[in-house]
Amino acid sequence: MNEKPQWFLIETEQEYEQAIARYEAVKHATTGEDHKEKLLLVHLIGDYENRSWDLPDVDPVEMIKIRMDDFGYKAVDLANVYGDKGTVSKVLNYKQPLSLAMIRKFSVLLHLPAGELLKEYQLVE
Repeated sequence: MNEKPQWFLIETEQEYEQAIARYEAVKHATTGEDHKEKLLLVHLIGDYENRSWDLPDVDPVEMIKIRMDDFGYKAVDLANVYGDKGTVSKVLNYKQPLSLAMIRKFSVLLHLPAGELLKEYQLVE
């Protein structure tokens, strides 16, 4: 029998990883129990991230650059995840805004709350 997990406040990194994995499995649900579980997971994951992560108050591109440095990533690593080296370069040079697809992928890759990457920032002309 495939029993669904019961969710409580996330208190450990292991519980956080389990919640992320389950969210990935139900993220496209639009109705029913999976949709309700997805909404609960978004809340629980966000709560854990807000309590656990002490992030600097910088714009999203700088946040990405900091995390790239933390993990030893280069722009090519982001391009491998996103699929377009030119667009990644434009974003990192403040010539193009982050897309929703980039925010989703970079949030997972760089272990950043998506909300931190949604903040407004100035582009250069």
